[in-house]
Amino acid sequence: MTVYVWEGKSPQGGQQKGSVEAANEAAARLLLRKQNIQLVRIKEKPKDILANIALLQPKVTAKDLVLFTRQLSTMIDAGLPLIQGLEILANQEPNKTFQKILLQIKTDVEAGATFADALKKHPKVFDNLYTSLVAAGELGGVLDTILQRLATYIEKNEKLKAKVKGALVYPVTILIIAAVVVVVMLVFVIPVFQEMFSSLGGQLPALTQGVVDMSAFLRRNFLFLIGIIVAVVVTFNRIRATDKGEYFFDRLALKLPIFGLLLKKVAVAKITRTLGTMITSGVPILDGLDIVAKTAGNRIVEEAIIATKASISEGKTIAEPLSKSGVFPSMVCQMVSVGESTGALDAMLIKIADFYDDEVDATVDAITSLIEPFMMIFLGGTVGTMLAAMYLPIFKMAGAVGG
Repeated sequence: MTVYVWEGKSPQGGQQKGSVEAANEAAARLLLRKQNIQLVRIKEKPKDILANIALLQPKVTAKDLVLFTRQLSTMIDAGLPLIQGLEILANQEPNKTFQKILLQIKTDVEAGATFADALKKHPKVFDNLYTSLVAAGELGGVLDTILQRLATYIEKNEKLKAKVKGALVYPVTILIIAAVVVVVMLVFVIPVFQEMFSSLGGQLPALTQGVVDMSAFLRRNFLFLIGIIVAVVVTFNRIRATDKGEYFFDRLALKLPIFGLLLKKVAVAKITRTLGTMITSGVPILDGLDIVAKTAGNRIVEEAIIATKASISEGKTIAEPLSKSGVFPSMVCQMVSVGESTGALDAMLIKIADFYDDEVDATVDAITSLIEPFMMIFLGGTVGTMLAAMYLPIFKMAGAVGG
């Protein structure tokens, strides 16, 4: 398909311009004629030399997706045809990657595909949850409402991810800074002090000698140590990629002190919000559980969802397999049970998700407050110990001279 840029007049006589994707110029003219556009000029869009290099193309972010979803919902609610809404949003989209995708979707819809089927051709941008909800919205004639729910869901999901990243990034950043400072001191600073101490003679204090030996070892084996680190990372990734490895590390992650609790709360918030949104939007609960299981991000949680689906298929309740999994707290299972018995499962799931969003906030704040002093003590202690080791000989000599 080729992209053509055009200028013309609308049925009301106003000046318009935009782009259209078609097999050839004749097909592009036909598409525009169907939209009652009186063409002034049309030409093939100049090709970008870098357009085919995927790594150099901008990524479609969650913010891009939320803005598109909310704007399209507003347009449909205002009575604008889907194809026209897609064209307007594509023409004003600053992200070239997303613009190309939207133009392809518009072309597919014009060719007779459903909106959901057109979205399914771009799974990296529109996941199973998105396409399933859109399909339900098209079937029920409530696409604008579904899109609003999707936009809200994506926003809340991104906030949840940001909270978890905030909790994990801080300690990792401190550890990296500490490692960089230590390596720089051992490789570049300590050798200068070592030369000075060697010229003065005498025996070095034990702490200083230890640091000097560590510096010499690191400089002699620097490439070897880098190789070991790379080998460990590669080995870990390969083991993690196996079925048993993935299961082991996912179970271990949920049992970690402090962070395991956070991961459980995040899983509960994400799963309940996803399933609640899907049930509210008219997606059958078994289909919803299928999608939730695939997007769980943890094998233990995924198995709990699969067991729940099997339970429902056999005519049993949702709450029982969730309780047996050990991932979902008893309060969640009880609330789900109440939701099932009262016929308000979707509303109950959303309430659980809202509650656990607040719980994740509180846990992240608690983790940050707990880790911050330990990280500062660790960083200060590491650098302080090395500085003390370097100045101990100087203090020893000063004491000898003074004596």
